[in-house]
Amino acid sequence: MNSSAFNLSQQTALITGGGTGLGFGVARCLVASGARVVLVGRRADELGQACAALGPSALALPGDITDLESVPRLAAEAERLAGPISILVNNAGIHLKKLAVDTTDNEFDRVMQTHLNGAFALTREVGRRMLERKHGSIIFMASMASFIGMPRIVAYSAAKSAYVGVVRTLSTEWGGQGVRVNAIAPGWIASPMLDQALSGDPERKAKILGRIPAGGFGEPNDIGWAAVYLCSPAAKYVNGVVLPVDGGAAESF
Repeated sequence: MNSSAFNLSQQTALITGGGTGLGFGVARCLVASGARVVLVGRRADELGQACAALGPSALALPGDITDLESVPRLAAEAERLAGPISILVNNAGIHLKKLAVDTTDNEFDRVMQTHLNGAFALTREVGRRMLERKHGSIIFMASMASFIGMPRIVAYSAAKSAYVGVVRTLSTEWGGQGVRVNAIAPGWIASPMLDQALSGDPERKAKILGRIPAGGFGEPNDIGWAAVYLCSPAAKYVNGVVLPVDGGAAESF
């Protein structure tokens, strides 16, 4: 039995949106498993606080993946700071909750630019380097909205559903060249954002909990440990999957 199957030492991960929320949870678990992490985000103060909490294995790299022209420089700067990137976690995103008939073209484009266009541009640039080295693991942060219809999130749902197509294509193109591409689809994960969304609405909270067979909300570490698995030698034969981490919620709809 290989005791190092989940060991990520000697690995360097680039995590977008890594300063808070699920991205920070992923960073924390990757660091605990031995990886070095580079956190990318638009807010330098949040990145600094996250790196302070994570310790010397974390580096901050302020940047905006929606500025597509800057993405090649961002990828190059990450490798200048930390060495070859062997793990990429596409986690950056924004949320828009509106009825479809009230969603403007600009709002729709902004969500797609952040989730889809930015993630693809960064994946292309980091993936190019991984392919040269014939080694790498890429994760897209999908969603339950990749599988099921949910109201008031048409732009978000479109972006997260598109992730599935990107994962399937890249895993086919790159899987034979040493680069695996997968996705994680989180369910309802406890966070300040979820608390804010459900505060003062016990009926909605009860309805959501009633749809989770596991009986409660997940934690950021649940997503983080799933990422550790997908990036580790233990998952060397796992490619092109969208892994739900949702307590069974997607199956209960």
